[in-house]
Amino acid sequence: MKIDQILNNIYPLPDTSKSTIKECISEISYPKGYFLLRANKIETSIYFIKKGIVRAYANSADNEITFWFGKEGDAVISMKSYVANQKGYEDIKLLEDCELYELKIQNLQKLFEKDINIANWGRRFAEQELIKTEERLISRQFRTAKERYKELLKNNSDLIQRVQLGYIASYLGITQVSLSRIRAEIK
Repeated sequence: MKIDQILNNIYPLPDTSKSTIKECISEISYPKGYFLLRANKIETSIYFIKKGIVRAYANSADNEITFWFGKEGDAVISMKSYVANQKGYEDIKLLEDCELYELKIQNLQKLFEKDINIANWGRRFAEQELIKTEERLISRQFRTAKERYKELLKNNSDLIQRVQLGYIASYLGITQVSLSRIRAEIK
């Protein structure tokens, strides 16, 4: 996915502002298995996925709990680092070879001070990330695992082909055996 499309999906920018922000963005690539963000570390960059898929998870006492998948067009960010300049709680690992756009948070903060359009873009970006988090929380609290799986199929059917079922089960908050049962019922 092109950076112009990603930026516009967040909030349309005038051409001059878009050019200014794009000057601060670099393209990078990392292989499958690379840790893009680490827990207990202040992250200094925001990434946008040009190509590939990532998994965000946190470690509990005895396992990893997946709480988000990102794919083409999605932002990869530690909101705690971005908003409060504090250590994040998540690890984000690449599940495929990825091509990414990187934007240093410090550079973005400087642009906020110079360009009201970019500041508004940043506000909309944070608001959208908050809404996504809220939707995941509400889904987890009020929907059954079967309903969450159907929602995943409806909104992100390609994840089923691209992500290990163990990670999907963790994301849904169930065991892999329960996921197999749900999949059999739906077919």
